[in-house]
Amino acid sequence: MDTPATIDVDSDPRVTGEHVQQVSNGHATVTLVGVVHDHPASVYRVRHVIRDVDPAVLALELPPISLTLFEQYAAVDRTPPALGGEMSAAIQAADADVIVGIDRPTGGFFRRLGRTLLRDRPPVETVRNVVSSAVETTKHALLCGAAAVVGARTPVRLDVASPTPHGVAWTDSPADQARHEREEVRRCRSFMNAFRTASRSRASRLEDAAREAEMADRLTELGGDGSEDDDIVAVVGIDHVDSLVDRLDETDE
Repeated sequence: MDTPATIDVDSDPRVTGEHVQQVSNGHATVTLVGVVHDHPASVYRVRHVIRDVDPAVLALELPPISLTLFEQYAAVDRTPPALGGEMSAAIQAADADVIVGIDRPTGGFFRRLGRTLLRDRPPVETVRNVVSSAVETTKHALLCGAAAVVGARTPVRLDVASPTPHGVAWTDSPADQARHEREEVRRCRSFMNAFRTASRSRASRLEDAAREAEMADRLTELGGDGSEDDDIVAVVGIDHVDSLVDRLDETDE
């Protein structure tokens, strides 16, 4: 899928076609922005794309229950915000009518995952890994929701979404940031391929398939009112972009 014509990808190496993809279904144009969580290059890319597209809807790879916390992180004078990485930076940059979280845990995600496990009947160890991951992500989402309640009632901002450290700074050159981000992606994929057990790899694939199917459905619903002016920007992990493009293309057939 081509990079959107409305986005300037030549002026800065942090904004590239491989990480910015577009799908149009006649009802809405979805611009998918792939990110390495908390990486300075990704933070820049998100802000750049949102500025160019000026979307009516901003969709984030966040649990709906966590969204309020990241909105609180974004409500500061500092640009980009100190907390919340590219997600709070996206919220701060957007003038969208609608801002939503589209990631698990949600009822739709658990229904999809349950149906997949019943259909495929994977080994017990794989099921155990799937359940363990689901429990951990649910616990963290609930923690974010609780932190948002504290933030709404007090001036305290709890850092429950601790940033991932990267060996590159916001002040480094755009070329250095882009180069480092590419290397981070390569290292992460190599590590997963080399050290993840077969059971954990299968569990991750099952979970990601349910996540991506649910996110694609949410994006389709968000652009389903028949208005061609409903531009959507979706900020998701880099490894989800291609799958989401394929799934969104399928809904247009």
